[in-house]
Formats: sequence, structure tokens, C-alpha cells
Amino acid sequence: MKNENGRLILVSNDDGYNAAGIRHLIEVASDYGYVIAVAPSTHQSGKSSSLTMDTPLRAEVVEETDRYKLISVNGTPVDCTKLALNVLLPRRPDLILSGINHGYNSGVNVIYSGTMGVVFEGCLQGIDSIGFSYGDYRPKTDFTPCDAVMRSTIEYVLEHGLPAGVGLNVNIPVPEGGEVKGIKITRASSGRWAEEYDERVDPYGKKYYWLTGYLVNDDADNAETDMYWLERGYASITPCSPDQSNLQVMDSLRKEF
Repeated sequence: MKNENGRLILVSNDDGYNAAGIRHLIEVASDYGYVIAVAPSTHQSGKSSSLTMDTPLRAEVVEETDRYKLISVNGTPVDCTKLALNVLLPRRPDLILSGINHGYNSGVNVIYSGTMGVVFEGCLQGIDSIGFSYGDYRPKTDFTPCDAVMRSTIEYVLEHGLPAGVGLNVNIPVPEGGEVKGIKITRASSGRWAEEYDERVDPYGKKYYWLTGYLVNDDADNAETDMYWLERGYASITPCSPDQSNLQVMDSLRKEF
């Protein structure tokens, strides 16, 4: 299927250019326009909106067809996005898509997520952007259950657009009966990571620390949140923005300062 509608779609991720999730997203996205996927050459989870400041970036075309081009970059997800927008793309894209991430980017995880770093960069550039994450953490995953949710979200955004500075964080659960129950519009669950580092000893008797821990959900019973509905078999769509100003507190602080 060639790009008959003239759209250009930028795709990226944080799991790397050869991850199964981005391959599946490219296949779905290429039904809506020509896809240029610019993704990290290695796994870059947890890199948020970080940039590479001390290493030259190199871009390599990995694969090219009449539906898409896949480019590998030795940098972070936001490196990939910024390099694509400034150098690699022939013009400004009509849409930016990120994912499909292996595992949720729900609740506070959005702060750390390289998947959502791509979305936030798109928001800063005024381009409609969507991040997709699937609740299956296995490297070899069938992403087909994500299709209906992804297509409905992409089609909505292409038709209606998004408010300035707003992106969508879409999380999709592994369906128990073969299909996701539905879609809920949510806010991010409040919570925190606990016991994040495991202290260990290497063969030379020196201590080192390994990132671990577990997520504490402080909103477990709140039906407005993403994690509440994901645990009940529904996909969640959370509107989000790179502007983290807390407007509710501004007035009270103005009275004090």
C-alpha cells in the first residue's frame, strides 16, 4: 500500500529500532501515511527527555520500502526525534507516534519514560503526538490486540487534531478474552517507586547497586486513573503536556511572595 494521502508520519521508541513493538507500530501507521521511523540503535528505556551532549550522533538507514523507511541512531529517543525533525525528514511530519512500548507507561512512569519523551518533544514542536504502551513485558510479544485501540486513536487525532501542547499517553492491557474491553479517558495515577536499589557484591568483594524496586499506587481505588482501568481490562488514554506548572498553587504562592 503506497502513501496515497500524502501524509508523513514520524515513528520512534525507546526499546530500539529492532524491537517488535516499533515494527508493529510501523505496519499500522503505514496505513495512514508514509512512515519514517527514527529509533535508537540500542535499548534506551528510562531516558525520559535526555539528550546526548558529548558523543557525535550517527544515523544509518536500516530498511526502506514504498511504505516506510527505518533509521537507526546511536542516541536517546529525544535525540532521534530532534535529529529527525531537524535533519532526516524531508518536511515537518503530520503526526508523531511512539512505541509500542513493552510494558505500561502509566502513573508516575510517564516522568521516566523515553517513549513519552518522544511525545513531549512533539508537543514542544507543535506536532500532534501519541505514545503507545502495551502491558506485556515479554520481549517476544504479539501486539495484534493493540490494533483496534491504536487505529481508533490515530484516526481521531488525524481527523480532529489535539490542543496545542497536549499529547496522548495510551496504555493498552493484555486482554483476557482476546479483545480489550474498551477505552477510558483518565488521569495518571499518583504513586512512587519504593526500595529502588538492590545492594550487591561483585566477585572482587566490592559493593554495587542494581536498579529494582516496585511501584506503590496511591490511587488504587480511584476510578479516574489509568491504572484503575488497566487492571480491569480497559485501555487508558491520558492527555499530557510537557508543561509541568502547577496552576492550582500559583494563586496561593502569589499571596505569599
